[in-house]
Amino acid sequence: MSSWVLLRGLSRESRHWDGFPERLGEVCGAAPIVAIDLPGNGRLNHQQSPLAVAPMVDSCRRQLAAAGAAPPYVVLAMSLGAVVAVAWAERHPEELAGGVLINTSLRPFSPWYHRLRPTNYLDLLGLLWAGDAGQRERTILRLTSNRPPSPQTLAEWTDYARQNPVSPANVLRQLLAAARFTAPAAAPPVPLLVLASSRDRLVDPRCSRQMAWRWQTAFAEHPAAGHDLPLDDGAWVARQVGYWLPSLGGPAMP
Repeated sequence: MSSWVLLRGLSRESRHWDGFPERLGEVCGAAPIVAIDLPGNGRLNHQQSPLAVAPMVDSCRRQLAAAGAAPPYVVLAMSLGAVVAVAWAERHPEELAGGVLINTSLRPFSPWYHRLRPTNYLDLLGLLWAGDAGQRERTILRLTSNRPPSPQTLAEWTDYARQNPVSPANVLRQLLAAARFTAPAAAPPVPLLVLASSRDRLVDPRCSRQMAWRWQTAFAEHPAAGHDLPLDDGAWVARQVGYWLPSLGGPAMP
């Protein structure tokens, strides 16, 4: 049985999945679900984020080995995490049984102004030096979610930011690593599902559409969610995963 590995994006940590792992478990049965952090984020915030994606892959593999989680894995990842998942599938396809890529963007499939919408540049720069964690998390939720922020979610995420702050230098290093990564022209030899949000205000959904078309992967698009698709509609994400599971040799969702 494959373990499911969850990877978040830029400056986010494993706790930002909130209740999504439980929703995923409803369609994945007894398969183990492990959420890990990228270097510089969450429990690894003391580490320096690499300037390339490949060392991020190596960190993920080390964390899973230390946790006793053996391959094959199915990686469900969003944004920067999904870039890492692509690099993982390219470098070590024998370790992955599949991958779910959410609201990501890859060079050379999309231009820079689709990969990160220019209208957000000032807000993103402001986040680097925002002194108040609550203000920072409120802005992040405004940029990434299309539903009114829950006071509980905002309070919890503010606590995470205070407990495990991500340095501005690490945010910049993560952005640079993502910008420098170039995807292979041919799809990695791993079953892939690409999910996008039509109303993603951070990354243009055309990035996911183009990637899915180039690689001829399974694809689904949510009509209303924002960039943080698992937060806005985790039940929809779980359903799409359930519909896709037979391509991995698993049972179809009831």
